[in-house]
This record gives sequence, structure tokens and C-alpha cells, in this order.
Amino acid sequence: MARLAGRRSLFAAPVLLVVTFGMFAIAAASPFDPVRAYAGTAALGADRETLDRLRTNLGVDRPFAERWWDWLTSALTGDLGQSSVMRQPVAEVIGERLVWSTLLCTVAFAAAVLAGTLLGVLAARRQGGWLDRTVTSLAYTLSAAPVFWTALLAIWLFALRLDLLPAGGLTDTASEQVTAAQVASHLVLPAGVLAVSQLPWFVLYVRQGVADALAEDPVRGARARGLSEHTVLLGHALRSGLLPVLTLIGSRLPELITGALLVESVFSWPGIAAATVEAATAVDFPLLAALTALATVAVLAGNLLADLLYGLFDPRVNIGEM
Repeated sequence: MARLAGRRSLFAAPVLLVVTFGMFAIAAASPFDPVRAYAGTAALGADRETLDRLRTNLGVDRPFAERWWDWLTSALTGDLGQSSVMRQPVAEVIGERLVWSTLLCTVAFAAAVLAGTLLGVLAARRQGGWLDRTVTSLAYTLSAAPVFWTALLAIWLFALRLDLLPAGGLTDTASEQVTAAQVASHLVLPAGVLAVSQLPWFVLYVRQGVADALAEDPVRGARARGLSEHTVLLGHALRSGLLPVLTLIGSRLPELITGALLVESVFSWPGIAAATVEAATAVDFPLLAALTALATVAVLAGNLLADLLYGLFDPRVNIGEM
């Protein structure tokens, strides 16, 4: 296991180099002007000489490869640079928002896995029945629904029409402090929408995996020995049918991150999304590079976790050979 993690870490290093270098190249080609974004309305009345001097002070007049190398060497020492759009160190920008994005993604992903497993097992238990057709039809419908559309629909129904949940934010408008109860109530809608966006894939994977397991000889033998249907389903078919889901956990991380950005934007959740949008429009090189590297690390870690789980739970897989 340690050898696999070490090999993946060596592989991650060049990937991060390429990804961050590409981000600097794309940002340099962006039509947005970081100087005007930094100056704001003051740039409207500023002369060219002032803007050029500000461009030099910010360092955006240098070639993007040089800026990337300076950022990389500083990042290796723990200095992620200064965010021009947030007017604070990049590490502080990420630290203040990462905890809320992590909370949102963790709750949503856990809900999607649990609900998807339950619905997938129920659908596979009676293939072709009304419950199976209903669950699979709902899964295919939800997989085609855009995340932002689902979020707006949830706000209209649960916040505006039924007035059951807050429409956005982290706490109530008049609140002067953050409490666990307020965070929990404000978390329900964004986490629910994000979970719904991931739910179809887990439902379909579990349904297919359990259905295939129910048709295998070991499960038929267990039924022939007189074991109860509950024991056969949970003790044999489910354990074998969940193996493909382990690989799905890692592969869904990129879309989970993308969906979280959209959900945070719609619900005004104080996570990484707002910082990402502002960094992109203002061409904030240090913040963009740090956020891109963070997302890349999350995806690579998810793939590693999926392989480790598959090797641990599938006796046919030798982790040492992966």
C-alpha cells in the first residue's frame, strides 16, 4: 500500500507542474486585464503611465513562464503568494473558505453514496418491477439535469414556495455569529442539490453490480442451501456488487468539485467557488495557481483512494502489483 502511494506521489509531481504551467499560460492569454481588475473603478480615470506603473508593481508585465517559475519556487517553501483581488495572502484565502467547501462536499458525497446504495439494491432486488423502473427512470432523468437548474428549482420550491429552508448563505441575515444550528439548516439545500447531482451514477452502478452478483453461481448456491433472501442479498450479492462502486468514488471527484462550484455560487455558500470566480475574472495568478493545484491534488487523491479500497476489498487484486 505504501509503495502504491509512493508511486502515485511521484506521478503527481509532473502532473502538478504541467497543470499549473498550463494555468499560467491560459491566464496570460485571457482577455481580462488584471491591472484594471485590481484598480477597480479607479482605473477608469487613470492615465496609461499610472496603469503601466501598477502593472510593473504587480509583476504582470513579465512573461508568464517567469511568473510561473517564481510562484513555483515560492510555493515549494510554503509561500503561495499574495492575492491581488482578495488583498490578502493566498494561504489565508484558501484556509478561510476550504473548511466550508469540504463540509459541503463531504456531506453531499456521503448522502449520495448512502442513498445511491440503498436505491440501487432495492432496484436490483426486483429487476423489471415497478420499483426498478421508477428508480432507474429517475436516475437517468437526474443525470441529464444541470446542477444549476436543480439548485434554482430547489430554492423556488423549498425556500420560496414552502418556506421550509433558507435560500442561501451560511447563517441567518440578522445573526451576528455562526452557530451549528444555523449552518446545518443552511447546509441542507446546497448539500442536497449536490448529492442529487451525484446520486444517479451510484444508483445505476450499484443496481448493475448487485444484479450481476445475484446471477452468479455463489449466490445461487447460497439460495440453494436455504439461506434467507436477506442474508443472500446483504451478505453475498451486495458485497460483490459494491466493488465497481469503489472505482466510481475516485472518478466522480472532478465532477463533484465542478458541481460544488456551481452550487456554492447559486446558494452564496462561502466556499472556494467565489474565490475561484473572482480569481479567474481578475486573472489573479497566485490564487488561480493555488486553487488549480488544490483541485488537481483532490482528483489524484480520489483516484488513489479508489485503487486502495478496491485492493483492500477485492481478494483478486494484489495491491503490490498495482
